Amino acid sequence: MSGRRFAAPWALLGFLLLLALWEAGVRLSGVSPLILPAPSAVWFALLDGFRSGQFLTHGWVTLSEVLGGFVLGGGGGLLLGCLIGRFPLLERVIYPSIVAFQTVPKVAIAPIVVIWFGFGLASKVAMAAMIAFFPVIANTLVGLRVTPAEQIEMMVAFAGSRGQIFWKLRMRNALPYIFAGLDIAIVLAVIGAIVGEFVGAQGGLGYLILQRNFTMDMAGMFAILVVLAAIGMILHGLTRWVQRKVIFWIDDEQDRVVGA
Repeated sequence: MSGRRFAAPWALLGFLLLLALWEAGVRLSGVSPLILPAPSAVWFALLDGFRSGQFLTHGWVTLSEVLGGFVLGGGGGLLLGCLIGRFPLLERVIYPSIVAFQTVPKVAIAPIVVIWFGFGLASKVAMAAMIAFFPVIANTLVGLRVTPAEQIEMMVAFAGSRGQIFWKLRMRNALPYIFAGLDIAIVLAVIGAIVGEFVGAQGGLGYLILQRNFTMDMAGMFAILVVLAAIGMILHGLTRWVQRKVIFWIDDEQDRVVGA
């Protein structure tokens, strides 16, 4: 933990230095704000977006899509991953089709999803769910395979049932992998929602980006990207916080290793 606290000021300093170099480069080079706005212009556009209420209104729409897609995609990936891990036959029957579907670019099927579910919330949730699904199921399957054979043999020696071995041993060892998949999924869900909004939407930050693009408001577009980055970082932080609460023994083991 002390290392993380020590690294935070340096990360902030590096970020501020980058902004200063960006500001100086734009002003000294005389580049058009239609190509690259200065950080100060992005900051004022960010303030205007919140003052007008646009970022809050459209940000809530995008956040609802992201969370809905994460719950559906992440929950479905976890459930199906557990079923496949519990019944290996399902992996040979179902998993190849899942991998084949994952290889299809989601941008290519976004128009189909909009046609099926309409321009409202449902199509964006579906897009976010499809992108969030695969990291969770893949990490769940990997996590369920990492249990050492000697631990399973010990559970069998103590008359542990197959269900007890799965839920009390294999799932415990798989939790770090599952949360790694959930961490990836929550960030990818933001991308899925924005892709859906680009194809067809009545609201959301992606919809707002298209509006700013039509008016050539480059600073406004950068400001929206800042809001999206903030949403992704907050959701990532919340996922990591839940992870530390659920699999608390991981931090304890790391502290013991550092203390040694």
